[in-house]
Amino acid sequence: MSYFDAASSAPLHPVARQALLASLDEGWADPSRLYREGRRARLLLDAAREAAAEAVGCRPDELSFTSSGTRAVHSGIAGALAGRRRIGRHLIVSAVEHSSVLHSTELFEVTEVPVSRTGAVSPQSYVDALRPDTALACLQSANHEVGTVQPVAEVAAVCRQAGVPLLVDAAQSLGWGPVEGEWSLLTASAHKWGGPSGVGLLAVRKGVRFSPQGPADERESGRAPGFENLPAIVAAAASLRAVRAEAAQEAVRLRELTARIRARVPRLVPDVDVVGDPEKRLPGIVTFSCLYVDGETLLHELDREGFSVSSGSSCTSSTLTPSHVLKAMGVLSEGNVRVSLPPGTTSEDVERFLEVLPGAVTAVRQKLGAPTPSAAVRDDSLVVDALGKRCPIPVIELAKVIGDVPVGGTVRVLSDDEAARLDIPAWCEMREQEYMGEEPADQGSAYVVRRIS
Repeated sequence: MSYFDAASSAPLHPVARQALLASLDEGWADPSRLYREGRRARLLLDAAREAAAEAVGCRPDELSFTSSGTRAVHSGIAGALAGRRRIGRHLIVSAVEHSSVLHSTELFEVTEVPVSRTGAVSPQSYVDALRPDTALACLQSANHEVGTVQPVAEVAAVCRQAGVPLLVDAAQSLGWGPVEGEWSLLTASAHKWGGPSGVGLLAVRKGVRFSPQGPADERESGRAPGFENLPAIVAAAASLRAVRAEAAQEAVRLRELTARIRARVPRLVPDVDVVGDPEKRLPGIVTFSCLYVDGETLLHELDREGFSVSSGSSCTSSTLTPSHVLKAMGVLSEGNVRVSLPPGTTSEDVERFLEVLPGAVTAVRQKLGAPTPSAAVRDDSLVVDALGKRCPIPVIELAKVIGDVPVGGTVRVLSDDEAARLDIPAWCEMREQEYMGEEPADQGSAYVVRRIS
């Protein structure tokens, strides 16, 4: 079985396992106590904090351990906003932030910065979004779905000049290296780099106004209440140091493997859109979307062939709406596959994936078939009734009838699936047809496509 979903959770690093087992024997006592066992636990906690702070690029007293990366994000945003409540309640976030960031900002006034088709923000967009009442800006260091690296240093400079703190979600990138730029707050999650789950990092620079929220607690500077999970913290810090030592060499190897996937998938599988920045990207992530394919079904096919991958498609078991990241990028969401290679992935693993993928996609397309569209001819136009059908069916039906209208003619696709709003324009760009827009309909919406070739 080949595990290709390291961006969700990386396999436990051997150093993490060793440190975890060792600290179970040595680090079980309360590190706040003065007796021998407590002092021993305190030494372990202090050493872990120093190691993690060195990797992050901050002072040890600026870093706190939390119960997860999500908790670090929630605590970081809440504390920063509370510390600057006299400034205002306005936040700036990118449209492709992790859901933990977006959910944390729901009760505030938010400006969402758009991204390019590669998933990157423009620093100028942050300049344009700044206001006198802006209390906080947020930006991920790299995207979790498509791997695009963000211009954090440039955005941090913009925010610093305006006197606005920048919180960076570094969950995906911290294992590969420190985050550049003068950021104010940083969060991360240990299970993303091969540490144990249940450990997050929250770094708050000295001088940043920060007011921890919730009931007061003396632990972790009041930023993470509750008894520290010391064995997991020690394992997280030890594994972060270990993966950093291996990062430069492993990055070169994984970049070659992901470049191979990016180059060969479009040649092996017709009607595929490889998304994300081709150069400014994390080493191990490559994402692509397949026309006329249901994402969940494709994941099951690949699972049967021995590959564990993830998907940002709308038709997955966890959601019935398209990935907000792919939607913000304006790229195809149907049949989406994210391959995120863990350290140690071999060339043979990738070659076998490339051998299996074309057959898996073909099998899914055959299972879905091409339903006979309910089409009514109206002069030089067709109306395709795809109401009640989930993507990719509306796109399949559009593809089947576009050749039935003359060049210059139109097809109106009636659909009540939200994913069609993203996937039909993406299909038009891939197939070099003109997307004319969305019109209201008695049910759902009518998506109008003009045939130009």
